[in-house]
Amino acid sequence: MRAEPDEFAEAVLDAVEMIPPGRVLSYGDIAELVGRGGPRQVGRVMSLYGGGVPWWRVIRADGSPPQCHEGRACEHYRAEGTPLRPGGRRVDMARARWAGPS
Repeated sequence: MRAEPDEFAEAVLDAVEMIPPGRVLSYGDIAELVGRGGPRQVGRVMSLYGGGVPWWRVIRADGSPPQCHEGRACEHYRAEGTPLRPGGRRVDMARARWAGPS
């Protein structure tokens, strides 16, 4: 039985839900947006509770999709028109990174 998400986890999940289709943020970007934690803490939240949010929009800083979910993530990227790097295996962070809430 999994524990309920704590305040940090809820903040991470709320931030992920704000990312528009076709845009992404890195794990570190999410930590910066919520104002605490780091990429590893965000990754842990996503691994435990991320199934109910658009998890494919949270990626590594190098544009790599979440490990073990690359195929499913790439399907979402193509469907949403997320800018990809040549070869289509990584997101083009320069073009796809979301600037955050206005």
